[in-house]
Amino acid sequence: MIRKVMAAAALLVGLAAVALPGPSQSNPDLETFFRQNIGLSEDQIAAVRSGQAVAVTLPPRTPAEVLLFGAVYIHVSPETYFQFARNFDRIRQVPGFLALGVFTDPPQLSDLKGFVLDSDDIEDLKNCEPGNCRIQMPATSIEELHRSINWSAADVDEQVNQGLQKTAFELLLAYQREGNAALGIYDDKRNPTAVPEQFAYLLSYDNALAEHAPDFYHYLLDYPHGKPAKFEETFFWTKVKFGLKPTLRIEHMVTMRGAPADHVACAIAKKQLYSSHYFQTAMDVSICVRDSDDPKQPGFYLIEALGSEQAGLTGAKGSIVRKAAVGRAVSNLQKGLTRLRNKLEGNP
Repeated sequence: MIRKVMAAAALLVGLAAVALPGPSQSNPDLETFFRQNIGLSEDQIAAVRSGQAVAVTLPPRTPAEVLLFGAVYIHVSPETYFQFARNFDRIRQVPGFLALGVFTDPPQLSDLKGFVLDSDDIEDLKNCEPGNCRIQMPATSIEELHRSINWSAADVDEQVNQGLQKTAFELLLAYQREGNAALGIYDDKRNPTAVPEQFAYLLSYDNALAEHAPDFYHYLLDYPHGKPAKFEETFFWTKVKFGLKPTLRIEHMVTMRGAPADHVACAIAKKQLYSSHYFQTAMDVSICVRDSDDPKQPGFYLIEALGSEQAGLTGAKGSIVRKAAVGRAVSNLQKGLTRLRNKLEGNP
């Protein structure tokens, strides 16, 4: 019933930051990165240094691609952020999150309790056909729906959601065995979306990740093979109020912690495995770059890169939707980084 790559919210050019040799508030390498790799103005660079959050959109290669970059300086230790970002109880309290579940190791079908479609989505599924469906899924899942669901039954919602959970569970197990190849093709729109190819294309932006963080890059592409010892991972699902309707997502979180002497203190990637709406592929990456080794005055630069391929952004109508959606996304990223800085620094 479902196949695809997500969550993050997405990734990209900002990942060149892992090459920075220890930025400080007057470090020319950091200035060069912000200016040449991201295209920030002098005022924006000064704002980041002063603790203000800055968010911008990056040039897309296709109309469906959305690329965002954000940065903020935070006066706490990177470890504080690392623990905060991995706190799922906190994430559950974020506005817009309707439900969240963390998969056990190994995953169990019961982990998907609460992973359900709303009645409006279930009603839309009745008329789904390959090339014309309001829920993202491959043709085989659409066909299975028509074969297995009794649409006139009183418990049709329960039937659909049990089938959804079973298929989502099988997708996760297949991904853990086979990696990106298990994520398949979406046939819900006129032009099918091959998720593994789109994800590789998303990761290729500027080649920054492959050049400066090869272990991270190759593991995201080659999972489950070649996991470095310093990496940890978690699988989770969310139901998020995004756009016009709630969206179900399954994500793979990969975390990397640097050694005490490393300039990159940690990196966290959220890779989307499935989304019921909007996002065809997506990756969110956060990188903490050390600024101070003084325990009395800790601080780091938080750099976020978000990349995604989204449906509905092409054509004349799509270009209008894109302008509004990207503008809102940039604003939300800036506000989110500001709230995060205030929270971690203990500001009201």
